[in-house]
Amino acid sequence: MKGYSNGESMLTKKLVIPFIVSASFIYLIPSPPLACSTARHRPHCASPAPTAAPRSWGSLNDPSDHLNIKNALRDLKLQKMSRAKADEDDYWNSSKFTLAFTFDEEDDDYTRLKESKKAVNSISALADEDDDDDDVEKVSWSGEPVGSISWSVKETASKLRPAGDSRELGFPKISASPSLPKNNSVYSLSSLFKAKTKVGGMLSSSDSFSDTPARHYAPELRKPKCEYKDYISNWSPQETILKMQQGKVVSLERFQSLQDKMLLLDKAVDGHDGNIITAILIYLKRSLCKEVLFRELVGRETALRHYIHYLKESGEQKVLLDLFRALGRTEDEALLQYKHHLTITDENKRRDFLKTCLGLPFSPEDSLHVQDHYTLLERQIIIEENDKQVERTGQSDVFKRFPRKASILNMPLITTLYYSCFYHYSEPEGTYSSPANIRRTFKLAEKQYFLTALAARAKLKAWTDVDSLFTTRNWLGFTKKKSPVAFQRVLDILHKNNAPVQVLEVYVNLLEDLELKINMAHKFKCHDVIINTYRDTKDKKQLLGYQKKFDMSSAEHKKIADVLNNSQIRWKN
Repeated sequence: MKGYSNGESMLTKKLVIPFIVSASFIYLIPSPPLACSTARHRPHCASPAPTAAPRSWGSLNDPSDHLNIKNALRDLKLQKMSRAKADEDDYWNSSKFTLAFTFDEEDDDYTRLKESKKAVNSISALADEDDDDDDVEKVSWSGEPVGSISWSVKETASKLRPAGDSRELGFPKISASPSLPKNNSVYSLSSLFKAKTKVGGMLSSSDSFSDTPARHYAPELRKPKCEYKDYISNWSPQETILKMQQGKVVSLERFQSLQDKMLLLDKAVDGHDGNIITAILIYLKRSLCKEVLFRELVGRETALRHYIHYLKESGEQKVLLDLFRALGRTEDEALLQYKHHLTITDENKRRDFLKTCLGLPFSPEDSLHVQDHYTLLERQIIIEENDKQVERTGQSDVFKRFPRKASILNMPLITTLYYSCFYHYSEPEGTYSSPANIRRTFKLAEKQYFLTALAARAKLKAWTDVDSLFTTRNWLGFTKKKSPVAFQRVLDILHKNNAPVQVLEVYVNLLEDLELKINMAHKFKCHDVIINTYRDTKDKKQLLGYQKKFDMSSAEHKKIADVLNNSQIRWKN
């Protein structure tokens, strides 16, 4: 500062602050040599010169100087604002975040943060180049010099601003980004992303970002409030049932008193909707004790039936037993306990369990059924053990010809009888495995026994045993073939088991209906039965027509010829 005193030069250096300059020119704002008025400035001020030659560039008292200063400040501020806007546009135009956000974006959030950091580092690099020049001054984002009065006021106001007030210009708030520590005024933007630790305890930006999860999922969008209306509204029992019938979601927790709960159940029963009744009963089961619920269900038969069915379907046997016991339904309780035998796999344990069920309060009919079940299982266990030993030793031919395919244990009564007629038909009545013993013990009907024995003996081709089933003797000692079922059904069983024609002819002749006899004879090809029937009816025309079906050399053709040549028969046609 040539031509000035020392005090004037030093004071001018303090008051003449170089702003950020453009590349082509520098604005210097001179200050007049003012006298020091405070003790703090006296050591630096020299005694004023008595007279000073007027400076060629003018004085601050000149109005033109003030106008030049104002113009210089305005041009400098416009240049800085235009350059900041250009840098900001270049940054945002080069960033990948210019596109609108969508939930289908597949880019990783960490990649986004990394690109953002890279872009901001490019800004900080430019700032660092300016820092190398001692004549360059730091300015804030608003374009005001750092350290000025206006900058200090705004910086103080930003510190006193509440935490929830985050109205920052130019930088939208992103909730997915990691929270960064609030820096004091001594930090610049470049030092923040470069992680310069000017104060102890400040983490670097890379460390902060490394703690961020790999992907942030978008939060679930909240449903409109209108969809929650039915759930949170204070509906009456009638309105609640109506909303449930419409498929709306309603809350039953608001019905707390016993009176409201029972009123809700009654309204559900009046609606005649089984699903809603069951839903209300489930809520009552969860919110009431068993004793109170059972007592209230006594007078509500419809709700009680739904509740019993629900307990059966859900397998809550203990609650169902308590319900039957509370209602005094002893027979239902006994049957439910008896049903437990289905879950027991071991035969001996099942037999012992059935023995304990004999004392339960069943009805007379059910009591006989349980008794027969226990007796049958006990008999099956004995027969199974004996037959296993006989089959293993090979003492019986029937076991060799027809090996057993399954165990007899837990089989029905008719299946047990069939098994006994198949393997133990000739045994005396005193043995457990005798068919006659089984028939007498369980008081089987004659038709049940006859059909079962016929199927078993026909399967074995024991035609003598089959014939003995039909033979009966009267009080005079004469034998007669008699069947508790129709002979037509007997013929179907025999034909199914490939009975020979000679056996079938015997039972076809036992048919009393003439037309049915001829039809069954044609079906099973019993030619002798057909020829004898036409002969007995003296139907020569039918006999001649039937003769044409055979060859002249066949036995049937010759037999028909002999019948036609019989002169003692007087034909009707």
